[in-house]
Amino acid sequence: MRRILIVEDEEIIRSALRKLLTHADYDVSDAGSVDEARNQFELDGFDLIISDLRLPGAAGTELIRLAPNTPVLIMTSYASLRSAVDSMKLGAVEYIAKPFDHDEMLASVEEILQRRASATPDTPEADSEPASASADGDPSRIMYGQCSAMEHVFTLIRKVAPTETTVLINGESGTGKELAARALHLLSPRAEQPLICVNCAAIPESLIESELFGHEKGAFTGAVSARTGLIEAADGGSLFLDEIGELPAEAQARLLRVLQESEIRKVGSTQSRKVDVRMIAATHRNLRAMTKTGEFREDLYYRLNVMQIRIPPLRERNGDILGLAKRFLQNQAQRMGKPDLSLSPDAMRALERHRWPGNVRELENAIERATILCDDSMITPTLLDLEVESGDGDVHIPAGLIEEDNPAPAPDPQSSNDLSLEDYFQHFVLENQDKMSETELAQKLGISRKSLWERRQRLGIPRKKS
Repeated sequence: MRRILIVEDEEIIRSALRKLLTHADYDVSDAGSVDEARNQFELDGFDLIISDLRLPGAAGTELIRLAPNTPVLIMTSYASLRSAVDSMKLGAVEYIAKPFDHDEMLASVEEILQRRASATPDTPEADSEPASASADGDPSRIMYGQCSAMEHVFTLIRKVAPTETTVLINGESGTGKELAARALHLLSPRAEQPLICVNCAAIPESLIESELFGHEKGAFTGAVSARTGLIEAADGGSLFLDEIGELPAEAQARLLRVLQESEIRKVGSTQSRKVDVRMIAATHRNLRAMTKTGEFREDLYYRLNVMQIRIPPLRERNGDILGLAKRFLQNQAQRMGKPDLSLSPDAMRALERHRWPGNVRELENAIERATILCDDSMITPTLLDLEVESGDGDVHIPAGLIEEDNPAPAPDPQSSNDLSLEDYFQHFVLENQDKMSETELAQKLGISRKSLWERRQRLGIPRKKS
């Protein structure tokens, strides 16, 4: 059994990750700091170390030096993504952003361990196996899908992954575009090199060029030292640009040069340098239509759209809904110590009838919510708390979107009967974001700022420009 050490100071995260990995048949140990890990364990005795970047005392990157023969996977929040990329320069084998998807974590762990096994000298096939063997040549090891639409996706991934071709992944928010990008990378000859994932919509417009291309010291106010950009950090590997339709015009021009000339120039620099990066982009928007309105460069669109892969929305994957739901339920039940949970027949019917505007991400959230609320062994439709439309157009809005003690102004009564839950959210945000801050919007909607940001990403509502 392969041994994994978790180094994380937050007990809740450490416990949840320990349960997740233990259920996946790993031998798991844990510690709350680098010093505790060093004092209690022989670090090179583990097959993998998973560590938070920010720990009390020494940083998680110190484990790279203390365990030179053991791969180290760094966990980080988005706020410290820059440091996570820097940690890969120090020798971290991979990084994963918090909050992480359970399937993504398990896929990363398995990929790292298989890569390590293939590099072990006593493995007869080590010299002859390509890097793509880490995923056994099968995208279904990374993404779940048994319907014909997903089989078509898997076929395209298998064909294009071994090439250097730029790929554009289309699909609604929450369909799993990042998992498709990860599959493309892990099945490619670049699998041993980093995969750098960037959500273009999550980076403020004023910082996007610096984050992608890097900057020189003094290039702008606050640039107290030179920084390496995310494109350069992906040199030799793959770069995944999610929500590429949100890139501002100047960044689009710079990115075009990367695709045309394979070179970058840092902000504030007069010198360019060559980079070897395989580009994978994704969007939920119609880039072709955006070229007609001038929102997206036509030449960049054609550079990106060499091979296009469309990830179908969940409503087109009827054969997969229950399979995904049961998979999520198994993961959540194990994580929360409720291993005997199952879906009632009525719950399964409700899952299959729902339209899933939030796609796979919405399904996973519904299962997680139901698992938390369930007091016995059966998940019922009530616990799933799905939006249900009656024949006269009435809409049930699940508890938690609007708090009774702090209600948000209702939309126009003349149109409210035609609004779904997601429509309500979208109308409210668009009508009020010019006069409310993000904090005020979240408070009025009765959700956290993080939930507000996630819903914006899912529905494709960009933040107002300051």
